[in-house]
Amino acid sequence: ASGALRAGAGVVTVSCPASALLVHACHLTAIMVQACESLDEFKQFLPGRKHNAVVIGPGNGIGERTRERVLAALESGLACVLDADALGCFSDSPQVLFDAIDRNCILTPHEGEFDRLFGGATQDGVSKTEIARSAADQSGAVVIYKGADTVIAAPDGRVAINHNAPAWLSTAGSGDVLAGFAGSLLAQGMPAFEAACTAV
Repeated sequence: ASGALRAGAGVVTVSCPASALLVHACHLTAIMVQACESLDEFKQFLPGRKHNAVVIGPGNGIGERTRERVLAALESGLACVLDADALGCFSDSPQVLFDAIDRNCILTPHEGEFDRLFGGATQDGVSKTEIARSAADQSGAVVIYKGADTVIAAPDGRVAINHNAPAWLSTAGSGDVLAGFAGSLLAQGMPAFEAACTAV
């Protein structure tokens, strides 16, 4: 959420269970918080407060609750960034996720998440670029395949490579900030591939 705010999103709201509301409210400044206990509350929350993009995954936990919210976010018509647990909770049924993606979506897997979603993250004689391009085509989303050489691939075949990532980015939480950056750029109207490249 802080990453999204720093990257220029005008309005950022954290959705959380009521039990976490006070914790977030005490730590977040210039970021709103709203409790959403049920799936229906979450569906009503999504288009509220002039939201036009959603980042889902970091801190959500892997399970049916997260799966339902990811599918609701994809159905909402908002631009989406799916990270962390939003990817992990579909590792046993990735096609369900891919079938729900229809436009303006960014997936941000690291190697382990990529392997669980797409299988065979490393293939003999096939470059990371081609693997990422295939994943983007298969999922219908822009894929940020994170690593020391991060590959950004779009379903239309465009690819960009960032090869100068410093070692300190291999810290837990840096990917969450990347997701916030990408969500912020989508919220500002940047197309998904350009938003992904700029965020990286």
